Amino acid sequence: MNTDGRAAERLSRWAQGWQARAQSWFNRSKAPSDGRVSLPIREWMPTRDANLSPLSTHGFDSALIWVVMGLVLLGVVMVFSASVALPDNPRFRNYEPTHFLMRQSIALVLGVIVAALTLQVPIATWEKWAPWLFGASIVALVLVLVVGTQVNGSRRWIRFAGFNLQPSEITKLTMAMYAASYMVRKMDVKERFFKAVWPMAVALGVVGILLLAEPDMGAFIVIAAVALGILFLGGVNGRMFMLSVAVLLGVFMLMIVFSEFRRKRIFAYLDPWAEENAKGAAYQLTHSLMAFGRGEWFGQGLGLSLEKLSYLPEAHTDFLLAVIGEELGLVTVTAVIVAFFWLTRRIFIIGRQAIMLDRVFAGLMAQGIGLWIASQAVINIGVNLGALPTKGLTLPLLSYGGSGLILNLVALSIVLRVDQENRQLMRGGRS
Repeated sequence: MNTDGRAAERLSRWAQGWQARAQSWFNRSKAPSDGRVSLPIREWMPTRDANLSPLSTHGFDSALIWVVMGLVLLGVVMVFSASVALPDNPRFRNYEPTHFLMRQSIALVLGVIVAALTLQVPIATWEKWAPWLFGASIVALVLVLVVGTQVNGSRRWIRFAGFNLQPSEITKLTMAMYAASYMVRKMDVKERFFKAVWPMAVALGVVGILLLAEPDMGAFIVIAAVALGILFLGGVNGRMFMLSVAVLLGVFMLMIVFSEFRRKRIFAYLDPWAEENAKGAAYQLTHSLMAFGRGEWFGQGLGLSLEKLSYLPEAHTDFLLAVIGEELGLVTVTAVIVAFFWLTRRIFIIGRQAIMLDRVFAGLMAQGIGLWIASQAVINIGVNLGALPTKGLTLPLLSYGGSGLILNLVALSIVLRVDQENRQLMRGGRS
């Protein structure tokens, strides 16, 4: 067969595959004739796909570990670079130049220790405790509104043992667990709105109300993406899923319409260089773009950023990528983006392997964690590059923030545990 014939055949198979997927998505599923309950995503995946088993059945996913280590170490270096000049700012005049470096390093050490301990916990234990952990995170969200520390007009942190604990970071992980557990428990009624989607919508609504009371719309967007993503991957009827997305988008639109400061951010994002916006709501965005412009291809050199010298607010947290762009250039920024893309894809492959091994909770939870990492990274990168309106979300694994770093490492250790149990099953053992 000539090249054109093979290309046409591949295109035809691709079109037929997507047609079948669309039909299975928008039509109600039928239970198998033998009475078995079909697994989610089963109809979405080929039974034989080289990409589903690229890993050895022994040891750990070393490539994933190395990518995570690379991102974390780059983050520690850049947090130090972005924060070393902060004591020159009156707001941080009592801080040492190494203050944020030391705190991030301590969080990294704690994160590695907690992640190592988490790796020893069987996935079955997380499945058993998922609803209770989700309930505990809701209690923490209520608690932060009562005893939380207020910073820049938001009450998002609980002071504990010298550290600021951010309950919303915990909720991102527990939502992935709860949604995965929920889909497994509701597998036989996933086509019924009031039995499948409505209870999850109520849970998401409670979380949203508590987060918006802080306020922390960015965290709510990420958590909503995780919840809806797991519902979608779990096989919820396509029409119900699209209705849920439409309702959620409508809620976000109403929040923008009835919130003056959110409207200002949107209008400033649309025209950041207007004088009024550049000195107001788009101040961070314009200085972020100037940082990228100064960096060009290979950057000004490590430590040589000008924007971090009190021009770019939150340079060590929400806008760390802009400092990376200014000091290390577009090449390094591209490498970071590629690393997040690879990491997300790897996590999804691990999740798909688990589902193919009939470990539905493990697979959906892993993919929920992948959605968390991916959605938060996309939003942060988009905000830094001016592709999205300014939103207070950190860059996973890189930005300063003890709660975020520790929870990111814990979540990824759970993914490694899923992978470890997958390998054990593929060797013929028990998870």
